[in-house]
Amino acid sequence: MSVWVTEEVLRWSLRFCSRTSQVMQRGLLATASPRDTAHIWGPRQSQTCLHMSSVRSARFYSRGAAHTEGLEVKKPVSSSPPADSSLSDKSQSVVTASGQKPTKSPFFGHLQRCGSPSDVLDLTCQYAPTVRQVSSCLTHMWTSTKKMTDEQRRCELQLMFEHPEFDKLLQMALKEVGLMRGEDVAYTLLSMVNLGVPQSSRVVQTFLRVCQEKLNDFDEKSLSILASCLEHMESSANVGALKEGMRLVVEARLPRIQHVMSLQTMMRMLGKDAPLNLKRKLERKALSMSDQFSLPNTQHMISTMATMGFYSKPLLDICSKKIIENIHGVPFNRLFAVLHSCRELQYRNLDLLTAISDYVTSTIDIWTNKQMLLFLSVFENLAFSPASLMEAFVEKVIARPDDLTLKDLLCVLKVYSSLNYDLQQHRQQFLDGLTQVLESYLPKMSGFGLLKAVFHLCLLGHFPSAPLEQLLQNSTMEQFNTTPLKILPSQNRMFQTIDLCLRLDRPPLPRPLTVPPSLLGDPTPCSPSVNQWLSQCLQSVLEDQADTMLQEAVMVENFYLIDAVITKPLSNQTSVPEGISEGEALSPPESRQRFAVIYAPKSVFCYSTSNPRGSLAIKLRHLKILGYNPVLVLEHELQSVSEEKRTEFLREQIYPEHHRSDTQPQMEQLQS
Repeated sequence: MSVWVTEEVLRWSLRFCSRTSQVMQRGLLATASPRDTAHIWGPRQSQTCLHMSSVRSARFYSRGAAHTEGLEVKKPVSSSPPADSSLSDKSQSVVTASGQKPTKSPFFGHLQRCGSPSDVLDLTCQYAPTVRQVSSCLTHMWTSTKKMTDEQRRCELQLMFEHPEFDKLLQMALKEVGLMRGEDVAYTLLSMVNLGVPQSSRVVQTFLRVCQEKLNDFDEKSLSILASCLEHMESSANVGALKEGMRLVVEARLPRIQHVMSLQTMMRMLGKDAPLNLKRKLERKALSMSDQFSLPNTQHMISTMATMGFYSKPLLDICSKKIIENIHGVPFNRLFAVLHSCRELQYRNLDLLTAISDYVTSTIDIWTNKQMLLFLSVFENLAFSPASLMEAFVEKVIARPDDLTLKDLLCVLKVYSSLNYDLQQHRQQFLDGLTQVLESYLPKMSGFGLLKAVFHLCLLGHFPSAPLEQLLQNSTMEQFNTTPLKILPSQNRMFQTIDLCLRLDRPPLPRPLTVPPSLLGDPTPCSPSVNQWLSQCLQSVLEDQADTMLQEAVMVENFYLIDAVITKPLSNQTSVPEGISEGEALSPPESRQRFAVIYAPKSVFCYSTSNPRGSLAIKLRHLKILGYNPVLVLEHELQSVSEEKRTEFLREQIYPEHHRSDTQPQMEQLQS
């Protein structure tokens, strides 16, 4: 019989065996209980599933001494009898009895056609894999699951753990690990971990020890593969020792690293625990390779720096420029990952943020509400107000408000109130649409969810009666009696803000509503401290003003801290503050004028603007209602100028009548 005929017979036999095995394995899965199939998902959960599967007695899982008795390893089958249905496992060729030229073994061709881990294990029924083929089998088993859906992957991993050949394949890997090349050791370890073999098992721990022994012989590719594996492994003595060894090897070989992806993989593995001097060396190496960065490289470099907890502005700026130039080629998940990493690093690049927001706005029709809100949420976390995107989303909400889920609604309220976005002519339609959606969800909302919704609406200056009444009714109030201590301060602050809004904004409600005192927390404020730097400047301004009074660290309504209150005679040109009627009880005496000087850090403004964010915006609104003229002193701006200029700025704000209007500094000029 010819070699060709023999291979055809084997191919048909293999197909029959594979199909039969799959039918049997699926039958086992169908009869298994839900509990038996619920834990074969993900490398971190497989420790449990292995004790439930049919391989629970496998000896290679033990952490004690090695057990090899009873281990059956297939012997290579001679290729001389051409009628034999088994192929050689130690040869990559098939040699005919007549001495024909060797041909490549069909093993790898069959392996590439396997579509699942069980197919690979069925293939090992026909072959006794060589050392190299053991690694290839495990690697293909892992890669075959990467394109599956979550449910498919769960089922296939269940079949894999129940397959009788999986036990034997891992035992063979354990026996022959010492004969493997460094690259195969690394790939096999990575595959086993990703397939869910318990990291505390003997086979994984043995591979970790072998990696330690061969570490000096690993080339760049092998080190990169090993780094990718170690990045996600749980802490253990062997993992810790190997990471430390990797750190020393990477530091020694850093000048010889040639590939950007290899460098990034090693950087992520080293993580936040890497010494600062090593992070600096990695930064210099990355900068020297920046001309090799592809578009994916730039995205991964930003996330890599976030993983390391390392802020390198030169590197981040290079990556940002590359992304801006190719913004239309970046998919959603990578754009979002870039923004999320920027948030972790607190890196704000105005050009990058603007480019992303403009791109999302120009392609708004391709994004779902969920994707849009993820973008808006991460922008809000960065304190960046994407005006064009927020306006476009307002129009989208007005057109179809019912498309918002409850989670979407809470996110919209949080973003728009926190960024204090000016809704302009869309204000009433937008807020009415959100109120309509909120009222439809009232029956199913939790007390805390309703509290957050009402709080954000209050920041926006909108007071719908139905949510307020439901929040302040007795049945809802009872839910807040069991609030966990860790969120109690946040809850108290939201109730205090709502209480102030009801008292100061005086919304027109069908019936008066008040917040119970028990939900306002401790009404006694802590002793505020005086800002010495600001105090000196103000004293210089007022030293020759006998009719002016200065009060420092003033608490208003037991809630708002004012760094300094300056009271001076009301000039003839000064009008009654906006929003206050003459003779109103909350207004100051007509003959006096009060300035509330607020020392404002950069974090309370939207990035790169003079627009105050939610907490500061409502504070300014309420201070105006109380009769104060707020004067914002920008910490990051005035600290960088001379004392003379600081004093001059404050004097012009408090005594504008003494200066020409064209010389008064504008807030926009003070903000970068």
